[in-house]
Order: sequence, then structure tokens, then C-alpha cells
Amino acid sequence: MELCSVASIISLGSLAIQRTNLCSLVFRVLPKLLGFTPSSLKKFRQDVHSRLAETTVGTLPELPQDILMGIFATLEIPDLIRAGAVCPSWYSAYTSIRSLGHYKLPQTPCLFYTSESAGDNVACLYSLREKRLYKITLPEPPIRTRYFIGSSHGWLVTADERSEMHLINPITCEQIALPSVITIEQVKPIFDEYGVLHKYEFSWHTGRRAGYNSPLIFALDKLRDKLQFKAFVFNDTSTRSYIVVLIHNPMRQLSFARVGDDKWTWLPPYDIYDDCTYKNDILYAVTGTGEIHAFDLSGPVVTMKMIMGTSECISAGSAYIVQDPWGDLRLIRRIFEDYDLEPDHGAPVFWKTSNFNMYEVDVVASKLMEINWLSDLVLFLGHNQSSCLSAKEYPTLKANHVYFTDDSFFWTTGLKNNHRDMGILNLDDNSKEELVASQRCSNFPAPIWVTPDLKKMNVASPGD
Repeated sequence: MELCSVASIISLGSLAIQRTNLCSLVFRVLPKLLGFTPSSLKKFRQDVHSRLAETTVGTLPELPQDILMGIFATLEIPDLIRAGAVCPSWYSAYTSIRSLGHYKLPQTPCLFYTSESAGDNVACLYSLREKRLYKITLPEPPIRTRYFIGSSHGWLVTADERSEMHLINPITCEQIALPSVITIEQVKPIFDEYGVLHKYEFSWHTGRRAGYNSPLIFALDKLRDKLQFKAFVFNDTSTRSYIVVLIHNPMRQLSFARVGDDKWTWLPPYDIYDDCTYKNDILYAVTGTGEIHAFDLSGPVVTMKMIMGTSECISAGSAYIVQDPWGDLRLIRRIFEDYDLEPDHGAPVFWKTSNFNMYEVDVVASKLMEINWLSDLVLFLGHNQSSCLSAKEYPTLKANHVYFTDDSFFWTTGLKNNHRDMGILNLDDNSKEELVASQRCSNFPAPIWVTPDLKKMNVASPGD
């Protein structure tokens, strides 16, 4: 089966019901594509309902492939997958729209998480648009044993029990191994007497200082508790490939690798990075002190310039850099309250988001302009690639709201059994509501936003 998730999606209801519902969906879209007038629309609907009443499994209305493809192009991915499984004619339209690259409908982000009751290889995808849960069986290693360290463009970045990283597309189940962690500047392999890798040596040196502690030795599954902070997958237009950017310890430094590379490339000398975005072959990275650095990764030698120095208006909390729908940069600061990192004092350990400070970035003047609201925009923040969407384009989302999940290193690798810091914050009054799916999530690995994508990544020829 081409898509590993088809069986899960179809199994949510009987095939006959699925077909009838999808036929009804198709014929709701069809009048718009055919340009029906209001006077003819009523008769068309009556004819549709009459035909649907007579439809049985295996006898479906036949439509030309170009019309079916036009209809399918308006469906979000779960509906598109279900439509493709209805009959051979619809499957042909589904595969054609994918192979020809005609499917470009923006997708609403989904909450991706695991559940102990679902099984080790099963992931849960909660659709905000449909308010519906999908369960997807994913390839080895078991998804419940991995850390989620990032998501971008439909790809989830994970770290397995050997601390090695993989890209996986939860919709297509395509999985790609990233360069080994032993090619990261601060990691060295330790082999046993038989030449088998069994431990890692982790150095504390950065681009600005030598190791301020002696190297530490970690078992294969323990390095990920210290090393990987956050990862991103970006389309690299200069090479028609993909770039994976990793924020890693010590001191949250940057390394990157193109898909197909055999090693990570270190980007010294700066550190304490919180977030990244990619635009016109330039990697923009923001530090915890509000500095914004621009790396040109398009040439044989990486160059860097400082867009913004340390900002006095930036207070403590996680920083994000995000592009709005027009491509302009915005700096977001997540503010925490009511936290205690010293459980020995008798207080519980927790970390709670209280609000967000927001700024527009003037790249030319190197200035920040504070803003207090997002108008019709929506933010998705967490361990995903930070995104800023238009509520007009995504009508099921709430304008001037921030949808957030955990992204503190304390949460994602350390406090595995604590309450998750996630929800939806209204910027009008800073009120918060709980995510519906949050009651179903396992605390660990930490839930993450994923935007479904059907595109496959051809490593040998990335631009195809």
C-alpha cells in the first residue's frame, strides 16, 4: 500500500459509509468547479441526493479524471487519502494529482503524539480542522521510544535509542536516516574490544571557549538527553534538496546537513540559539538574548552576518523567529510564570506559559517594533518550525491566538512525567484553553505540531 496511513484512516468507519460520505463531499465541491448558477444549483443537489440514495458499494458516479482531480485538489489530506481508496477511478485521480504536483492545498497543523494504549509503533494525529483523531502505524524503530526534536514541512525529526536521528513523514511513512551523531563536532565514538560502538564521548567545547568541563561518557541511549535540542527541515532552493538544521548542546550551537550528506557541518562561533527559519537561501537564527544571525548556506563557504544585536527589550523566556504570510520576520518571546526548578525546596517542578511578547523585525534598520496583537493571524509554537498562518486561509483556526506545546529542554528530555505545558492562548486577554487532545497524550515523548504533507523526498534526486 502506497500510504501507510490509508488503512488507519479508512478503518474509522465502514467502507460503504465512507464512500457515501465522500461522494456527498465531492458533489458539494463539484457545483463550484462547474460554475453552477443559483437557479440550477437546487436541481443539481436534488439529482445528487437521488443518485447517492441509489449508490451501492462498487457502483459510484463516474466523473472525468480532470474534474475529479480538480475536486481532490480542494480536499485536506485525510479526505484526499480516503477519496483515493474508494474505487480504482478515484485512486487513479488521487495518484495523478500527487505525481503531477497539482496538490498544493495548505494544510492545517495537527497535534502529533503517542499513547501508551495505542502501542509502541502507533502514532496519534489529532486534526484541529476535523476535531478528529487518526492512528498511524509507523516503521521501526518504535515511535514511542524516540524523542521528537523537531518538525517542518510535514517531516518529523526524531532521535532513537542509539541517539541517532531520522526524518519520518507520518503520512507517507517515508523514513530517512540523518548523518550519525558521531560526525557532530562535540561527539566522539567509543568502541568496545570487538570494534562495536557502545558509548559516546561528549565534549563541552564551543566556538568561543575550550571545554570548560572534562568530556562526559554516555551510553548510546543517554546522549540524546543532553545533545539534541531542536531540529528543522528546510527546502533548499539552491540545490533543489533539503537542509536539516540542528540546535545542539553544549550551549545550543548550530550544525547543519543536507539530506544525503555523510556528516554534520558545524557553524561556530555563536551559541545559545533558540529557533531558526529559512528564507531565500538564508538561515535566520535567534539567540536567547534576542540576537538574530543570518547564515548564507548557498555557497561552498558559509558566511554569517548579525542582523540584530542583543535587545534590551527581550526578557527571559524562549525566543522564536517566524515568517508571517508575507515573508516578513517576527520575533516572539514566550514568557513563563509559576515555575520552580528546585524540587528539594518542597515545591513541585513545573513550567507554565503565561503570555507572549511579539515584535516585527526591520532587517534593514536592525530594529524591533513591538506589537500587541496579531489581527487575523495565528501562531503555532513549540518544538515545531515556528509558523504564522492567516485565519482567513485556515477558517477553523482562531485569529489572534497562539497554539503552543512544550519546547523547554527541561520538558522535552528531563521532566518526562510532569504535566505538559501546552494549550491555546488568546492574545486579547491572555486567557488559555486546553487542547482537546491533551487528555489523551502520553507525557513522553513530548507532543509536537506537525503539518501533514504528501510530498516524498527523493534523496538521490531531491528536486524530482
